[in-house]
Amino acid sequence: MTLTLPAFGFGGAPIGNLYAEVTDEDARAAVEAAWDTGTRLFDTAPHYGLGLSERRLGAALAGRAGYVLSTKVGRLLVPAEPAPDTDGFAVTAGLRRRWDFSASGVRRSIEESLVRLGLPSIDLALIHDPDDHAEQALSEAYPELAAMRDEGLVKAIGLGMNQWRLPLRFVQETDIDVVMLAGRYTLLDQTGLPLLEECAARGVRVIAAGVFNSGLLATDEPGATFNYTPAPAELVERAAKIAAVCARHGVTLPQAAIAFPLRHPAVASIVLGARNADEVRRNAALAERPVPEELWEELG
Repeated sequence: MTLTLPAFGFGGAPIGNLYAEVTDEDARAAVEAAWDTGTRLFDTAPHYGLGLSERRLGAALAGRAGYVLSTKVGRLLVPAEPAPDTDGFAVTAGLRRRWDFSASGVRRSIEESLVRLGLPSIDLALIHDPDDHAEQALSEAYPELAAMRDEGLVKAIGLGMNQWRLPLRFVQETDIDVVMLAGRYTLLDQTGLPLLEECAARGVRVIAAGVFNSGLLATDEPGATFNYTPAPAELVERAAKIAAVCARHGVTLPQAAIAFPLRHPAVASIVLGARNADEVRRNAALAERPVPEELWEELG
């Protein structure tokens, strides 16, 4: 893969109004703060706010150069009666999502994303959440993305998921460049390690997302959610023990959560979502702080 992935990325789901509304001003300020702190990887998807994240990100990045942008395929946005979104995003739009991993659907998705983003090409295109569409994603979505890579419409291709078993198939059976793995290689959950080992062996780059496991590792004291649901008591207890080890080494829990995935040789980047400039600057400051090797040795 000729595309170089920056180590630190901005996740665009929050500026698509994930769970709560974000103003246009706050969304632009978040992207500008990311740029000012040196972030040059920006991730989005049609799914995020029914295209809102792509439009906001494209507008905020207009006229800039020297960054990597990733978006995704698998959910087409089709006309519908205007209604509040029921898929986790605080938006009302005359659109709905339609799963589509066909070759024509993938090409249409990229073409429509280019319009929303205001770009002539995509740096990285990821097949998004094909959990229930594995065979079609392998037989149709992947070959079409590979063709678009050959055409130069996209520079690199891959897969973005919250699980590791299907990405492992893609790594073994296709010629993808990147896997975005959310939540499966963190301080608390390393179930995705077999995937990372295969990626390292085959030269597939990994982008680690969901490094806070939806909230449990996001604050100095372990939070209450894991995988977007109430965290089991045993996980909260484990996170508290990790936080205590971190504190002994002068490190916060979210600081360690950000640093951990990058220790694996397959992981090229981490992506952190943010909904305003303050969150961006907080994440950037945490990412810049060194974590002593003794901490990792104690955690084992």
